Amino acid sequence: MTNKISIICMSGEHEKLQMAAMVASVGAASGDDVTVFFSMNAMKYFVKGNEDAAPAEGDFGTSVLGREGVPPFRELFQQAAELGDAALLPCSMAMDLLELKDGDLMGEFGPSTGLTKFLSDAEGSQILTF
Repeated sequence: MTNKISIICMSGEHEKLQMAAMVASVGAASGDDVTVFFSMNAMKYFVKGNEDAAPAEGDFGTSVLGREGVPPFRELFQQAAELGDAALLPCSMAMDLLELKDGDLMGEFGPSTGLTKFLSDAEGSQILTF
């Protein structure tokens, strides 16, 4: 049986972005139906050309996640989309407020989506928020 995992990624903190990416990539690689809805402070880290480091919440984010062998969150989200067919969906309201167009985000992103549609599609799934 395939699980359905719906992730809301709204934080700009390194640890939360990393955990959301790990859940998405492991779920997608396991054959689960994964959708990630990006909004608010998470959005800027996925604009094409933005290589800014996300601020850490604590020591784990500053010292452990930067070690060699720990894939960065952007790479994990990319792998989830490419290898596991995870849907990466930007929030249409956040896109409007940030004056972004669908093509302004990393290539793995699908079309902008409203929260109402995301929640409707997420019915019956595990919903996780980071």
